[in-house]
Amino acid sequence: MTEQRKLRMGLAGGGAGAFIGPVHRIAAELDGRIELVAGAFSSSPEKSRAAAASYRIDPERAYANYDEMLRAEKQRNDGIDFVVIATPNHLHLPMARAALEAGIPVVSDKPATATYDEALELEKVVAKAAIPYALTHTYAGYSLVRDARALCASGELGEIRKVNVEYLQGWLSQPIEHTGQKQAGWRVDPALSGPGGCIGDIGTHAFHLVEYTTGLKVTAIHGTLRSVVPGRRVDDDCTALLKLNNGAMGALITSQIATGEGNGVRYRVYGEKASLYWAQEDPNRLHLRHANGREEIRHAAGSYLSPDARAVTRLPGGHPEGYLEAFAVLYREFADAYEAWRAGKPNPLPPTLPGIEAGVRGMRFIERTIESSKSGTWVEF
Repeated sequence: MTEQRKLRMGLAGGGAGAFIGPVHRIAAELDGRIELVAGAFSSSPEKSRAAAASYRIDPERAYANYDEMLRAEKQRNDGIDFVVIATPNHLHLPMARAALEAGIPVVSDKPATATYDEALELEKVVAKAAIPYALTHTYAGYSLVRDARALCASGELGEIRKVNVEYLQGWLSQPIEHTGQKQAGWRVDPALSGPGGCIGDIGTHAFHLVEYTTGLKVTAIHGTLRSVVPGRRVDDDCTALLKLNNGAMGALITSQIATGEGNGVRYRVYGEKASLYWAQEDPNRLHLRHANGREEIRHAAGSYLSPDARAVTRLPGGHPEGYLEAFAVLYREFADAYEAWRAGKPNPLPPTLPGIEAGVRGMRFIERTIESSKSGTWVEF
């Protein structure tokens, strides 16, 4: 961009009671390159204006729906540069399509859509629009996840033989959706979440980590989905075996009824020469274990980390960085991609920033796992 100004962001969703909307706002603004200026925060005009007040933005730019926001902002000289979709899953496709067809780039929460067929439709829309579309798989923004990715690519681990990933939460171990808890309510309603419950909400994160970190592709899956809490219409627990395209095997466990767990993202990659282990609740240490028994603990901000890891580190060693900083990395890379696109560069998203390909793969994972769970057999990916 020729002018030095902050990118103007519009937010769809993120009203009262939302968890992820304020996270998007904080992360987007952390590096001083983006500012939230407008939003369709709620289908209720009153609630949307109240959210605008909480975000301290002009109440005239608080809209009752995303179509109104897109139309109005396109008419302004200071209109939004891109839109963030932070709504229940059933709105992801119509909102993304409307923005992209209007020429407005998109940052979307995962999963990309509510169903796999919708993801294929969105893939076509993104290709036709030829403008930036990014997906917020937050864990891809951690510096030591980037370092693990580089270690796998470098051959430091040798041929990868096995991958274990788990994402365990306990917040849905009781039927809190019947208490008026907004975040639980839409996640267990298939009309809003799509056919995947836990597998769509957090399973897609675990699946993305497998392929993002190792560089391998899942080729088959054998999954078991359960609805443990009585009356739930979507899964709240998943156990799956994976086959990878180099012959390696994997295990993926995700659950939202794992009583006592907070946000337990953990993964292990085992190669012929070494293995690695990382846990999101201890994000500033990556364990690298060698076949001869030697163990390294690689610390965030270490001078020995890969260039990709050092590039997304903000603070000196010993100063912990976490979830918000990782989320902000994705926005920093999106801002770079936006400016490259405005300068005429095609396909400006870097390989480290998840986009529509990751979105389609994630939705395929949901569909294939559901099919496998129903049939009780391996299903080709």
